[in-house]
Amino acid sequence: MSPALDLKPAVTNGHYVTSKQKPRSDGFSTLSVHVGSSPDPSTGAVIPSISLSTTYAQSAPGQHKGFEYSRSDNPNRNALETMLASIEKGGEQAMGFGSGSAAASVVVQALGSGAHVLSVNDVYGGTYRYLKRVASEIQSLEVTLLDLERADEETIRENIRENTKLIWLESPTNPTLKLMDIARIAQIARSHPSQPLLLVDNTFLSPFYSSPLLLGADVVLHSLTKYVNGHSDVVMGALILPPSSSEKHRAFKDKLRFLQNATGAVPSAYDSWLAQRGAKTLGLRMRQHGLNALKVAKLLKSHPLVEEVLYPGLEGNKRYDLAWRSLSAHARRWIEEDVLLRDLHHSSSPSSPPEGGFPFSGMISFRLPTHAHALAFLTSTRLFTLAESLGGVESLAEHPASMTHAGIPKQEREALGITDGLVRLSVGIEDVEDLLDDVRQALETSARV
Repeated sequence: MSPALDLKPAVTNGHYVTSKQKPRSDGFSTLSVHVGSSPDPSTGAVIPSISLSTTYAQSAPGQHKGFEYSRSDNPNRNALETMLASIEKGGEQAMGFGSGSAAASVVVQALGSGAHVLSVNDVYGGTYRYLKRVASEIQSLEVTLLDLERADEETIRENIRENTKLIWLESPTNPTLKLMDIARIAQIARSHPSQPLLLVDNTFLSPFYSSPLLLGADVVLHSLTKYVNGHSDVVMGALILPPSSSEKHRAFKDKLRFLQNATGAVPSAYDSWLAQRGAKTLGLRMRQHGLNALKVAKLLKSHPLVEEVLYPGLEGNKRYDLAWRSLSAHARRWIEEDVLLRDLHHSSSPSSPPEGGFPFSGMISFRLPTHAHALAFLTSTRLFTLAESLGGVESLAEHPASMTHAGIPKQEREALGITDGLVRLSVGIEDVEDLLDDVRQALETSARV
């Protein structure tokens, strides 16, 4: 008789190992729940305590237990960073910041003076503000805004200069949901003599739907305020980096960590604790955000008042094929093994998207004929709260031209597709029939304008 299998697993760096099994990588939600959340060895507490101390005792000058001063490091921030590096696939090190904007500013500061940044033109308004109105003045940063979704390889190469230190992507962009071919742009960056670093703001998709580091990105940025925390009660940001592949990458990573401490752009212990708690349900939430958003997008597409629906996971969208190819391995596996089978669709090959659409995060933008139509829709919803931000469990709606992107000149906004009739939805995790009823009645109200 063969010996009994030892079913009690040992956990080693995110892998479960038994006496009769080879190491197996843990899944997305397993990592979210367990990494950085080991039971307290002194009390057995399953949930980490909040370390509010600003300073830590040393046994001798310079000898301590890993913590000196809470700005430099904190147990809660350390635990959050460890977890983030595990769920952003391809990540080795994460850094927490007081906001997404703080994370962005530290990246730009790390480039030094006189650098050039090539950025997607439809960049988040706060990033645009920092690049064009802050860094350009205080560190002589040069910025080129380019439609990196449609630009061909020759055009991209022509816009990379000798002093280009960074290419800045959002994918999808806010609010027009342009989608970048991250792998293609990473290849261009690596083969160019300047070899600029590639940053991807992954806030809209979260680590659940997209893995930019595996596609060639050098650094991923998140506004943790949004999906990762997911409960609209924390303002935080993060950077996640892969293992260093060169001295250049090691120096950049060291500079970021130095600036994180030197500028004091760090989150509180309590916010770090909250963000880690929120991230434990990220996989579950992102599934429901995506399922709900797909149904809302289909409803919007069927309504005669709606001129255009911007949702990359909606069949017929011009970004549909790229959206499917951009999915993380774990999101695609969930869609193929659960969503498609449940909806009686046939499974697709890795390069071919399914029929009928697929979940692709919870963000939708759509166009109504005029500003008056948009205003009527936004002021008549019951469950979609009129508010900025996104990614919380509750559904939100906003008018980019007069809210999140009001700081961009009107002519530039319209050139980007941010028209007066554009509405952006952050679809929450409420019961989808309730959300659909709310959208229907708001559209009916809008149609009477």
